[in-house]
Formats: sequence, C-alpha cells, structure tokens
Amino acid sequence: MNLEGYEGHESRRMFVTLVLFACFAAAAGAQTFRARVDTVQVTVTVVDAGGRLITGLTRDDFEILEDDVPQAITQFTDQRVPVSLGVLLDASDSMRGQPIVDARGAVDRFVAGLLESGDEVFMAAFNHKPTLVAPWTQPPLMLRGRLDTFRPTGGTAIYDALIAAAPMFGHRIHIRAALVVVSDGADTASDFTLRQAREILRRTDPFVYAIAIDAPGALASTRVNPEALRDITGQSGGYTEVVRSAEDLGPATERIANELNKQYMLGYVSSRPPDDDWRAIRVKVKDRNYFTRARRGYYALRRLDP
Repeated sequence: MNLEGYEGHESRRMFVTLVLFACFAAAAGAQTFRARVDTVQVTVTVVDAGGRLITGLTRDDFEILEDDVPQAITQFTDQRVPVSLGVLLDASDSMRGQPIVDARGAVDRFVAGLLESGDEVFMAAFNHKPTLVAPWTQPPLMLRGRLDTFRPTGGTAIYDALIAAAPMFGHRIHIRAALVVVSDGADTASDFTLRQAREILRRTDPFVYAIAIDAPGALASTRVNPEALRDITGQSGGYTEVVRSAEDLGPATERIANELNKQYMLGYVSSRPPDDDWRAIRVKVKDRNYFTRARRGYYALRRLDP
C-alpha cells in the first residue's frame, strides 16, 4: 500500500500493523483477487422509499453512468453470488461486561448461521490497535467462538482498524466483498484521520456496513459518531445503522445478511481507456420509485500488478 502524499509523519507502529495484516493475508494461502482489467464490476442494492429490498429486476431495468456518460451493461446477475466478508469488532474498554458478550454472540450467529458455506470471512478486533483474529476462512462456520478469548481494554482506534483491514481485500477469492464494523465509541486513539481512512477505503471495493451502538448515558466525549461512520459507509454503497444497545446487534446483522442475499451484480467495459484517474459511478433504476446503493467510483488503473 502506498501511503505517499499523506500529510504529516505517520507512526511507525501503524506502518508495522499494516505490514502485519498484509503478511497475515499472504500467510493464509489465499488466492489474490484480481478483477478483469477491462471490466468494472459493480454490486448494487435496490430499495423502495420505505427501505424495503427490491428483487426481481432485470438487466434492462438498470442504467450505469461513468462520469455521467452512459455505459453498456455487459454482465448481470440477480442471483446470490459468494461474498468475501470482513468483520471488525470493537474490543475497547467501553465494551466491557454484557456488551462484549452480546457482540460476540451476534457475530457468531452472523458468520455461523446467516452466511453461506461458499462465503469466506476474516475477523479482527480493535481497541487502540487492530488485531487479526482469523485470516480468510471458508466455510464461515469455522469461525464460531473465535472472539471468546478477547477481553475489552484500551481506547478506540476505528480509523486505524479500517486502514489496516483494507489490504485484506486484495487477497480475497470472490468478486463480491463486504466489511462489517461494530463499535460503541468515538475514535479516540487513531494515528490516521477520517479523511485518510475514507481515501484508503475508496481504493477498495467492499460494501462497508457499520453498526454504531449509541447507548443512553454514554459520555459525550466518547459517544459513537454515526456521521463519521456514514461518511465512510455511504461512499461504498453500504450504510450505518445506529442501535441503542449491544442486544440489538443480532437483528442489525440479520438485516445486513438479508441485504447480501438480495443484491445485484452488474459489469461494464468503460468507454474510455484506463488513465489512473478517479471515475465516478452512478447506478440508476428506470423505475423512479426505487433507489440504488453502489460504490460511487473507482480508480481506472492502467494495469494490475502481475
């Protein structure tokens, strides 16, 4: 990962963390993911005004624009395809007691009961630093109980954890990808900033989902910041959901799993050659009663590493 151009001097500790995450992914023996150079793959969620997921649409129902120029859709499926999914769980001091118990239970149910055997999952926890709990694992059922030994302690470094997790998606085996972040606090310990985390994630393509636990009575200085999380999740096509307690994590993860089961995958060949610049993507449905969520763009790299 090239961090050149970021302002200021980043800590050596965070650099080592990034290298360790990349090494963990390589050590797992996972096949490195590389999409076709000439095809842009876009995962799309379609909802109505009430947020209900819409299924049964066809290729002809969609329009894709790149930098406001219409593109011909060359690939389409409305069938569920396997997903490579990462889980980042807050294990900071504020999660002590019943919250971490509820969170571990919700994550176990999510990976062991709501995903498909063909999916793959990596799992990490974070406080003031991120820790890789399990590299890419298939089937997800094998990850049940992996978080049981974690005891909450320390501060909350969400942005560092997001940046450290980003390289994992370069070592996945499936085209479709997602990242789920669970946290109950504001970022109090990151070396990196929100802007830097947003930029790094913009160079990857997973849908990012955040579940923010905003418990009543939490101190204002450490209370979770949903707007900061929405700044990250919105650009990816995912969303941020605010819940009032860790007990609500189960239904929240079920909603994410349900969305993953009802997404569309579209592909197109850009009408312009790669130039290493950012290209804005807009996906529309011809029925204006429906709304789409998809990543907002990509970098049109001239070539992929061999």
